[in-house]
Formats: sequence, structure tokens, C-alpha cells
Amino acid sequence: MRHELGISLAALAVGLMTSVMPAKADFWSDAGAKYKGVTLHGVTESTPPSNYIKDVLAPAFEKSTGIKVEIETTSWDQMYDKAIKDMEAKTGIYDMVYIEQDIIYAYLARDFLVDITKSLKDDPSLKAPGYDETHFTTFANYFKNGDGDLFGIPMEAFIKLYLYRTDLFNDPAVKEAFKKETGKDLVPAKTHEEYTQIAEFFTKWGKDNGKELWGTTAQAHTGHPASWYEFFESVAPTFGVYNWGIDASKNYAASVANGGAMNSDKAKAALKYWLHLRDIAPPESQASTWTEVATTLAAGRVAQGLVYGENAAWIASDAEKSKVVGNVGVALPPVEPGVMEDAESGKGYIGYYDGGAFGLPVTSKNKEAALLFLQYIGQDSVQGDWAVAAPRITNTATYDDPKVIEMDKKLNGYYTMLKNDGKLFAGAPPYPFHAQVREATAPIFYKILLGEVSSDDGLDQMAAAAEAELKNLGYRK
Repeated sequence: MRHELGISLAALAVGLMTSVMPAKADFWSDAGAKYKGVTLHGVTESTPPSNYIKDVLAPAFEKSTGIKVEIETTSWDQMYDKAIKDMEAKTGIYDMVYIEQDIIYAYLARDFLVDITKSLKDDPSLKAPGYDETHFTTFANYFKNGDGDLFGIPMEAFIKLYLYRTDLFNDPAVKEAFKKETGKDLVPAKTHEEYTQIAEFFTKWGKDNGKELWGTTAQAHTGHPASWYEFFESVAPTFGVYNWGIDASKNYAASVANGGAMNSDKAKAALKYWLHLRDIAPPESQASTWTEVATTLAAGRVAQGLVYGENAAWIASDAEKSKVVGNVGVALPPVEPGVMEDAESGKGYIGYYDGGAFGLPVTSKNKEAALLFLQYIGQDSVQGDWAVAAPRITNTATYDDPKVIEMDKKLNGYYTMLKNDGKLFAGAPPYPFHAQVREATAPIFYKILLGEVSSDDGLDQMAAAAEAELKNLGYRK
């Protein structure tokens, strides 16, 4: 899960509209002719990739086909509420809905979505020559059913990575002070111990030098799911706690007593580590979601932090929004011994591979026109500018786009990291009960953050609550 920060991209629309290849323009014009006058409606979270669809791709598609597209960008919670209620009530308000990677399994279980692969096979006249689902990265696999059919067109995919201030890490005076205090060279952390040491140093250094500077970010809102996700998707895995500590092979056990790991020693160590970072992070951290973590780093208030990759471009390059332009480095998250080996072998992962797709509800009243639009945003030809505007890559060819290669230099190798090390990250586990378990355990998690229950006792309670909910849902026998 991640932020709701928007980017204005209308200026790019003109360039994209005029760059559509003639061969494809013929297809789009011909295919769209019978649907002229149709208006498609979509709902999505207000993120840089979604705003690019609204501001650039939707107008370009309308110019090519005559089909108007209205994209509603809203908050994360409102997006889900509107989409699910529409599909449940079968009102057919939306022709496209944003599907985050972690909710797709619940949608498939409830038969909410059109099988895109089958639909294009059934009606080849709708198949765009520039669209090929085999061109998607492996992230597309998260949006397929057991038969390998695609139920969502990937529109964003990125890892949550370790960003750090290169101006601070390379400052001779800072490096000398760090060496004097710790006996170590100041370089991006590879272990939690190193990360903590750097965080403590910069928080103290900022205070001693009268600067509004702290050592780390913390997505630690005391009443928003963002904090729950930060812990279970970004922090716990780096300690070796995977899939939220729930073991499907052991009757969906969450507690150590039954074979799970949600309240394991590793989980408890991970939570203590993260709570300590929260305590030495900027004061806004206790009210920070995915949005505020990014803006905190962009404001120059922290030396390092875990930030969703879709923010990397604007933080590193947009001087109107960021005070650290040109001074952002990227690195893999710090891990405990054995975790990297787990990730490399496929037994585990080191962090969250986030992203989403646009799906077509079975309740849509304009399925054919919507299929055209979904293919339009899925073709290779529109990906380069999109990836530069919002660091997301869903098509393998995008990595070789000259504009993306150039932006990769400005981002200190973020796209290269995504290409080479993306396999070390993973999306949410394939649990249809995703939302129910989160809602059953999150209130206890917030009590931990508020100091109303100890971290150890809280995790014990969360594991018990998870198992009770899973039993209630029929997963635990």
C-alpha cells in the first residue's frame, strides 16, 4: 500500500497525442468508430501513475478513438469503497477500477472482474496490434488466475526502497564526525544495526547543530493502515518474517504455538527495531502515511528512509516539490543475516513489490470500449514517458527506452535496481482474506503504537486475533 500524492502532467499530453504511430492510429480510429460518443468512467487512487493516466493517456486515447475517458482520482480508502460498492450493487458506474496487488485475490474469489485474455481471444477485432500481454514484466503474474489469464492491465509497479541523502553521506565534515563517534565509515546501511546507528547519529547531529534534521523516516500513523503495512510488508520481512507470519501450510497458523510467526521472536525484534526508529524520527512520523513519508524526505528533514519507489523521480528531480534534488541515493533495505539468502533462493523476500492494475468490472456497461482503453495503456509505445513521469515499469521494453536510461542516471540507478533486484521483493501474499485479517489485527497494532499495550503482548494478541478471524472465515479448521 502506498501514497496518494499527485503530479500535474497535462503538459505531456500534447507530446503523447502527436507521437502515436500512424499504423496504430488507423487501428484505434477504426476500432473506436463504433463507440464514438461513449464515455468511460474509472476510479483510482490519486498517485503519480494514476494522474498520468488521467492527464495524459485518457486525452490521447480520446483523440485517437473518439471515446471519452473520465478518471476519478481519490483517496486510497475512498477508491476501494466506491469500486467495491459499485461491483457489489452491480450498478455499473465504473468501467475501469484500480486493483492493488494485494486485493486481486479477493476480487477473483468474488468474480468481480472480466477475463481480459479470454475476451480478446473471443473477439479478435478488439485486439490492438501494439498490445501484447507477454510484454509485461513478471509483475503481471499477480493479476492472473490459475489458468494464466490476465484480469488486470498493470499500470504501476515499483519497490519500496532505501533512499538516502548523498549530500549528507558525502559531506566530509559529517563523515568525519560519524567516524569519530562510531569508528565506522558513513555508507548506506546493510544491516539493521548499521541503519539504527546512522539514524541515531543524524538525529543527534541535527539537534546538536540546530538543524531540522532527523535520522530516519517512519510510516507510523497511529490510526491508519499505512503503519500496519509498513511493519508487515516492509520491516518484518527484513527480519525473516514473511507473509505476515501466517503459514498457509500449517492450517493458516499465525501464532508461534500453532506453527506461525506473527508473534515470533523475529517479529518481536522487528517491531522493537521499528518503534525505536519511530521514536527518533521527525515528530510528524506518528501521523505519517505513505504520502507524508515521501514529503518528509523531499523536505530535507531526514537523512534516510524507506520510501515507495513511485516517489523517487519527483523527490530526486522536481525542484518545485523537493529540496533534495540531485542528492538522492538508492539502496536495498537493510536485512538480518540469512534474509538475503532467502530472497535469492525464493524462500523469502526483502521488501514490498507494490503496484496495481486497471481491471474491467463484469458490471461495466461499456466492456468493449473499456477493453480498447486498457490495451491502450498497456502497449509498449506509451510506457517510456510514463516511466519518466512516475517511476513505474510494467513492460520489459521500457528499461531500454532512451528517456528511461537517462532518468536512471538522475535517480542513481533506481530503474537498474528495479530490473536487476526486483526479484528480491514480493507483493502481498495471495490471501483472499487480506482485508479481514488486517482489520482484525490493526486496532491492536494501533494500541501498540499509542503505548496502550507492550509490543510483545500486542503481537501475541494480534496472532490470536488473526487465527480467530481465519477460523471464523473458514480457513482454519
